[in-house]
Amino acid sequence: MHTWKKSSRSGAGSNNCVELACLDNATAVRDSKQPAAGFLTFTPESFTTFMAAVKIGRLDRN
Repeated sequence: MHTWKKSSRSGAGSNNCVELACLDNATAVRDSKQPAAGFLTFTPESFTTFMAAVKIGRLDRN
């Protein structure tokens, strides 16, 4: 079983919540509103790349 942690950027009552779980050799990411829908798993290198893309807005839905 994974221990999921809510993003510190998700304020109280926010509908835009992301949760992370640290696995042995990976990081898992899921939508806290739909935890049964599954999760994405990233290697350390791919998680760094993913976070860089998020921070610059490359994955924003416009």
